[in-house]
Amino acid sequence: MKIVVIDGQGGGFGRALIEKLRAGGCTGEILAVGTNAVATGAMIKAGASAGATGENAVIVNARRADVIAGPLGIVMANSMMGECSPAMALAVADSPARKVLIPVSKCGVQISGLPELPLADYIADAARRILSMS
Repeated sequence: MKIVVIDGQGGGFGRALIEKLRAGGCTGEILAVGTNAVATGAMIKAGASAGATGENAVIVNARRADVIAGPLGIVMANSMMGECSPAMALAVADSPARKVLIPVSKCGVQISGLPELPLADYIADAARRILSMS
């Protein structure tokens, strides 16, 4: 199973998720795709198998993934302070991969019916869901 973790800005969400996946026993391929080099670097340090950066990396790897994970903003054009381009959001949304999205209030979207939890709990739940897919 090829897991693609996409993140931007400082890569904190992706870093934490990759750490949880590795701690949970995931030994498979986890590809870190950052919207910038800082995010990619943080995810590689967390244990990603490889990394790539930028719009084209998101587009190419979204179609090759079995699972795509990251903050909710990766499916929203111009989110993440403009780091997620419309082409990136479309590539993720159009991908046949299963998507595990972490709700983030910074995206300006609230998900009805979702309890407000600490971010660490959302990340732990995302890791649990991904690990159950393998």
